Amino acid sequence: MKIAVFASGNGSNFQAMIDAMENGALSVEIGLLVCDKPGAMAIERAKAHSIPTFVFAAKSYASKEAFETDILEQLRAHQIEWIFLAGYMRLIGTVLLEAYKGRIVNIHPSLLPAFPGKDAVGQALEAGVKETGVTIHFVDEGMDTGPVIAQAPVPIEPSDTHKSLHQKIQALEHTLYIQTIQTLVTGVKLS
Repeated sequence: MKIAVFASGNGSNFQAMIDAMENGALSVEIGLLVCDKPGAMAIERAKAHSIPTFVFAAKSYASKEAFETDILEQLRAHQIEWIFLAGYMRLIGTVLLEAYKGRIVNIHPSLLPAFPGKDAVGQALEAGVKETGVTIHFVDEGMDTGPVIAQAPVPIEPSDTHKSLHQKIQALEHTLYIQTIQTLVTGVKLS
């Protein structure tokens, strides 16, 4: 099973997938990294593990449809069956949604529908809630609105800062996403 990972930044979830693939915990081949930020750390992670990349700058295209058409060509050329978003900071458009219907998955650092969009960690801290968490969901045309696949809570302590809460959420993301991907692509739930 070949998957693509879409990332815009550091790529810590991408690295967790690479590690799980290499240690046998994830029964997939990461066949392509798609990145919209030339210079992102995720690209270096891909290069270090000989994973093909497609890097683009959205502003050099006339439209979302134009860059998504180029992405789709790359996905097809690499025989990609599933797309997993890992810190990809763009909404997926019609071109990819139609081509990969039901096979595009995102991870978000909150218990959706609470705190969609950017800086969910900051939103949770500002709201003063007692817990936040991680949501893995199918992607639709909205921002963090697709059907939920898995969720897990993360308690917020009075002493938590943006950095400490972000670290707790990431630690959970790195295990929950791997388990969910494995279940989705193999149909076998991990214990």
